Amino acid sequence: MIRFTIGFFGAIFTAVTLGIFAVAVAVGGILYMYSRDLPDHEALANYQPPTISRIYSREGMIVDEFATERRLFVPAEEIPDLVAHAFVSAEDRNFYEHGGYDPRAIAAAFVEAVRSRGRDVRGASTITQQVMKNFLLDGSRTVERKVREIILAARIETALSKERILELYLNEIFLGQNSYGVAAAAQTYFNANLEDLTLEQAAYLAALPQAPSNFHPVRDYERAVSRRNYVLREMFENGYITRAEMERATAAPLETVQGGHIEPFRTAMPPRNYFTDEIRRQLSAQYGEDEFFTGGYSVRATMDESLQVVAERALRRALERFDREQGVWRGAVDTIDPARLTDEDSWRAALAEAEIARDIEGWSAAVVLEVGQNAARIGIEGVEEDEDGHFIPAEDVTWARPLREDGSRGPQARVAGDLLSVGDVVHVRAMTRDSDGSFLRWTLRQVPEVQGAFMAMDVNTGRVLAMQGGFSYQQSSFNRATQATRQPGSSFKPFVYAAALDSGYSPNTIVIDAPIEVQTPEGVWRPQNASNQFYGPSPLRTGIELSRNLMTVRLAQDVGMETVARYAERFGVYDDMQPFLANSLGSQETTLYRMVAAYAMFANGGERVEPTLVDRIQDRWGNTVYRHDQRLCPDCQLASLQPGMAPAIVSNRERVIDPITAYQLTSMMQGVVTRGTAAGRIDLPVPSAGKTGTTNDARDVWYVGFTSTIAAGCYIGYDTPRPLGSGASGGGMCAPVFNEFMQEAVREYGGGPFAVPEGGVFFPIDRYSGQRLPDGAQGPDVVYELFREGEEPYFGILSIIDGGWGMGSDLPLVSRGEGEAGDGAVDADQTVTTSTGEAARVPSQSGFGTLSSGGLY
Repeated sequence: MIRFTIGFFGAIFTAVTLGIFAVAVAVGGILYMYSRDLPDHEALANYQPPTISRIYSREGMIVDEFATERRLFVPAEEIPDLVAHAFVSAEDRNFYEHGGYDPRAIAAAFVEAVRSRGRDVRGASTITQQVMKNFLLDGSRTVERKVREIILAARIETALSKERILELYLNEIFLGQNSYGVAAAAQTYFNANLEDLTLEQAAYLAALPQAPSNFHPVRDYERAVSRRNYVLREMFENGYITRAEMERATAAPLETVQGGHIEPFRTAMPPRNYFTDEIRRQLSAQYGEDEFFTGGYSVRATMDESLQVVAERALRRALERFDREQGVWRGAVDTIDPARLTDEDSWRAALAEAEIARDIEGWSAAVVLEVGQNAARIGIEGVEEDEDGHFIPAEDVTWARPLREDGSRGPQARVAGDLLSVGDVVHVRAMTRDSDGSFLRWTLRQVPEVQGAFMAMDVNTGRVLAMQGGFSYQQSSFNRATQATRQPGSSFKPFVYAAALDSGYSPNTIVIDAPIEVQTPEGVWRPQNASNQFYGPSPLRTGIELSRNLMTVRLAQDVGMETVARYAERFGVYDDMQPFLANSLGSQETTLYRMVAAYAMFANGGERVEPTLVDRIQDRWGNTVYRHDQRLCPDCQLASLQPGMAPAIVSNRERVIDPITAYQLTSMMQGVVTRGTAAGRIDLPVPSAGKTGTTNDARDVWYVGFTSTIAAGCYIGYDTPRPLGSGASGGGMCAPVFNEFMQEAVREYGGGPFAVPEGGVFFPIDRYSGQRLPDGAQGPDVVYELFREGEEPYFGILSIIDGGWGMGSDLPLVSRGEGEAGDGAVDADQTVTTSTGEAARVPSQSGFGTLSSGGLY
């Protein structure tokens, strides 16, 4: 019996032992099978979640942000205990006790599922498991994935601390409204930093991971509050808050950005503009779009916010002025079904959905509610209704003719109904009295069809201070300052003259202004001056000041277009300039961005300066990965300097042209402002220089100029080039934009006389004839030109450049004082040196037709 008993229990023990062993082997086999090819959990130690890249102004204010996932990474030590406790209570109350998975929670979930026969399946995933699912596994709901998740969770608990695991979770979790991580969600829902969250706010965020779409603070308010209060009870039961704190937070209403109780974070930032979007475009090209949008970069922009506003206003004013002069109304921006205009709440909701630019200073979106016999009643976004309503009166529309569908113009509008219909969505602006700013009436506005661009930069550092790439970024994000390639026209001429002056020509070198014929594959090319007149021999200065096309072509031919092209490429105007004579007049396309940067090199004495929209870039850890200013400051390493001494900055920039050449060009372009094609358009308290540009048929008009501190430029034209019409010119349309901007810029950045380089000597020159005058000569026709030492001009001896083209006899040349102001042939006899080195006397009032063409070579 005893033997039987021993044998029986021995068999049972053996069976149990074998069973346990078999189960262990089976479990081990399962674990081995599922643990193969698992992701490397150690990679989490170096995990870098996708994070928002932000752009900051020079004052350190956020002006824009870019992200694929709106996430702000917060390290564990900066996560408030209140936030951590809320999420632990909501998602994993045993987080600080288990080893990656919670057997009690798993067992409770299993029992609940069996009891309800599968109807109630309660989640049992720990925070650690959720980290594994989010980072290393897919989101499939399979037994295999769950087993792999538990294996990884156990492993990660041995590799990382609880604080690090919670940090990963709180920065990765999706919390709705395109917000990833608690910091971004706090900003999205409450416009608050994590440390400023209240208890009830933290509890609401902790309520969201389960299903953010089911707890929307407005659409699902009751469910959201119920889930929030559940989190508060859990926090109380876990000992994180007192009963009084729980009861107070439970009674509090759920006030959020989405509910309109709190101003959204985005309202604190200006609307996205051409400047910040260009930073996005350039850095995406440099680092890769994915890296920029996920890298968490902090970008310090060079933009001067106050000058950016001035640039926008100045360009818009010029574009709108031109558009109004055309007298055409092109129709509503959008339309709203009249059935939605029955009451104020309805039309306001419909207007908020309308597609219309809302980034134009002083303009508002409006919808036409009613059209009367004379006026049209409108509802205006952001403006309260008054007792009488708001109207566009008849006198405000008489400037325009409606544009018909076939492109023709209708009759002149007399009443508002001639242009407007009920449901039209339009722009309006408040007209005010100049004397006291009092309101007069609402005026109808439209985004101009003509477009343009403006840019300004520091001539010494290359920092771009302002950039406006069109009338409205929201209406068209195409940046015409950097992306539009246009013909610069006569604004290119300074580079032809720079090549000549650097090649041995002098400011008083005489160039013949007379007809030219050039044989091209397309036929005979006959360039003309803008006035269609000829002016005979004139100094280089006159060619710049009065923008003489024929002089420029002759000079380019004499210097050689290959040389001109090399200079244009050196300045960065082109990467590859084609050496055709027509390109000396600016027929090859380039960008405003390149032109302004090139002019800055004239202003700073001929040193290369690279334009930049960014001062510094830091990565997510604060390390500087880019700094624009590479100049050396050895004194900055010293412990102290003598009183009154400033640290010396050593420039290591490449020299583009000789500094005397840069000054000579600057002096000539000062003449453009004082008596040339921009005369009367520029009125600044400091010296300025510049050059106008107007292409054939005025398809593009330009003005690029500079002071001693800032270079700026403007171009205006249709996106699909077509003539702007008679009277359009760079001096008339773009120079006023430059002037309006620079008046404000000079107040902030100052300016002064252009620095005179060493190695030069001034001599008085007659600006009409180019002759050297006696020392001390004064008068309206006397200009002091800078010459290199050893290249002083001789009395009565001048060099003539004809470019190799002969002149016809008895040309009707314009004399001094005729035609263009301050332009013409000389009054007195003069002796000139021909191309062969011989001297020739030119009689007074001669048209040079008395000289044979052979004598000019």
